[in-house]
Amino acid sequence: MKRMHIHLSVSDLDSNIKFYTTMFGIEPTILESDYAKWRLENPSVNFAISNKGRENGLNHLGLELDSDEELNKVHKRIEENNIESLEEKGAHCCYSESDKYWVLDPQGIPWENFHSLREIPIYGNDSSKDAVESINSCGINAGVEKSQANCC
Repeated sequence: MKRMHIHLSVSDLDSNIKFYTTMFGIEPTILESDYAKWRLENPSVNFAISNKGRENGLNHLGLELDSDEELNKVHKRIEENNIESLEEKGAHCCYSESDKYWVLDPQGIPWENFHSLREIPIYGNDSSKDAVESINSCGINAGVEKSQANCC
């Protein structure tokens, strides 16, 4: 695993950019009008904020992986433990194209396990919201095994 990923939804992007730049001691790695991301080495974190109309606070957590092979290893563990997931190949989100697997933890917090393929010039879709809605629409509650679910 390369780094932990944390994405927060914020209402005032500028004040949050100033705050987190001060906290981390570096400027954002990616800075757009609706999004900022810091790729920190110590601690190893991919920390992002956006103001895309979501409720303020935690948007999602995740694991940023170095390769498709690492991503597939994480996904294999998820499947072996009967945790429902949502696959997104070539997803356009957060100014990146990535392959992803989404899961919900027992509290219903979305986790994005991903390998970024390249940077792109658009934000793309808010796939964390889509992942929660897709997994929940299958009648699967967070922490419930596939064998207990109604579909998917």
